Amino acid sequence: MTALRADCVFDGTQFHTNALIELDADGRVAAFVPNGAGTAAALHVGSPLILAPGFVDLQVNGGGTVLFNRETSAAGARLIAEAHARLGTTSILPTLISATRDHIAVALAAAEAAVAADVPGVRGVHVEGPFISPARPGIHPARNITIMTEADAAMLAAPRRGVRLLTLAPEMVAAALLGTLAGSGVVLFAGHSDATLDQALAGYAAGVTGATHLYNAMSQLGSRAPGLVGATMTDARAAAGIIVDGHHVHPATVWLAWRAMGPERLFLVSDSMPTIGSDLDHFIFDGQRMDLAGDRLTDAGGRLAGAHICMADAVRNAVQLCGLPLGDALRMATRTPADAIRLDDVGRIATGARADFVALDADLRVRAVWQGGRRVD
Repeated sequence: MTALRADCVFDGTQFHTNALIELDADGRVAAFVPNGAGTAAALHVGSPLILAPGFVDLQVNGGGTVLFNRETSAAGARLIAEAHARLGTTSILPTLISATRDHIAVALAAAEAAVAADVPGVRGVHVEGPFISPARPGIHPARNITIMTEADAAMLAAPRRGVRLLTLAPEMVAAALLGTLAGSGVVLFAGHSDATLDQALAGYAAGVTGATHLYNAMSQLGSRAPGLVGATMTDARAAAGIIVDGHHVHPATVWLAWRAMGPERLFLVSDSMPTIGSDLDHFIFDGQRMDLAGDRLTDAGGRLAGAHICMADAVRNAVQLCGLPLGDALRMATRTPADAIRLDDVGRIATGARADFVALDADLRVRAVWQGGRRVD
């Protein structure tokens, strides 16, 4: 394919009509001409389809039967990325849930190998924990939760290909280590944290730039104790991911976060598990069975165990359950998460960007996906 013409295009920020997208031989956008005349050779994406950038998901624990914690390799990352690409998500960060130090080293190497091999869709890695608060573990293995050392920071800060996103509890990590990590290019998010407002703001001042799954596994917004939620909403430096599956966060609470932060700072994540993109009804994590009932994943004690949604589901839920404008929901699944991890060639349709697109119908269901200019089957 060398060109696309679409009746309705969302470029990551705004809508255009009758736009022409020309592609180069390297799978990138050679030219984007809003309201441009089509060419005879262009593939026409007609109404009522919306052509948008491929979705960008920063929290992908698994997909297509594969859990990154269990298959921590470039091959495992590839299988997860392939499952999500079929669902409209063309850029992911495979996510490692609080693991041992040796396991983290394996994950870092696996993600770097995938990026070096140009595995479609894998942009780096998200190391979620184990430098988190034991007061807010969620389903993270308690035995792995630990205090960050200088050696840990050095391992994480070592130069590598691809994005390195680290979720930590800012109150549990020394400010000097936060500075070392941020200065080395690691993207730091606060999460699984019991931080007070002052501790959270100190973390943002020290180099933390966002929050992981806003509201969940963190100190809540109270009238006299704003916590990490309040700090994230009110600090203009902070972005935040949010899980919009109808279970993790009430639709009204999603709407409040959107009103407070806007689509420039708040973005969607799937927090997906191996069940998505597969016919699994359960999986094993840390020796425990996690069961899927409907679209809700829980452990034996009833705790939420990740989510059974993809990014297209999150966009649809943001609009239909939470009442967000379509343009904002699409931005929250494309440009905003890309900006949060400092990637300027995904999450948007623009000259030089990757030719990653998703076509959505009027019900916001995925009808076609392109990755690097090639149709995803």
